[in-house]
Amino acid sequence: MAAQARSVHSSAAPAGRPDRDGAPQSRPQLHVVNGQRAGAGSAARGFKRLLEWTRTKTTPLLHITIAIVFLVGTLLGALALRTQMVEISFESSQVQTRIERLSQDVEERQTQLDMLKASLPERAQEMGMVPQEGSISIDLNGYQPSEGGTQ
Repeated sequence: MAAQARSVHSSAAPAGRPDRDGAPQSRPQLHVVNGQRAGAGSAARGFKRLLEWTRTKTTPLLHITIAIVFLVGTLLGALALRTQMVEISFESSQVQTRIERLSQDVEERQTQLDMLKASLPERAQEMGMVPQEGSISIDLNGYQPSEGGTQ
């Protein structure tokens, strides 16, 4: 058995050859692209390209400007908020450190006060004081000042 040869029929003619209509197809044109690095003028060229793009498209420049202003505003707002949060956190840690120091000072003073209270009876006895042995009350209802006294 002999294999049949396959043939491919297309309506397109190879490049440079005449089409079925008899007109030769045009080849794509090639051009050289300069490979320049982005320099100082690249931002200006980019802005010019943006302006050209907005003129050729249906999106007006106003919408792009509003979007850029919104993005920059949110970026600055987030930065300001984060800076404020860091400042508040720093102040909070400083206040917490002060509170801990003051608590330690209060505990030290309370310990000193308890020690002084405990040593009070011994010091009073060293000074010659004696503990009270009953209640003594003085009634001043019938008190008459002496005639020679001054008031």
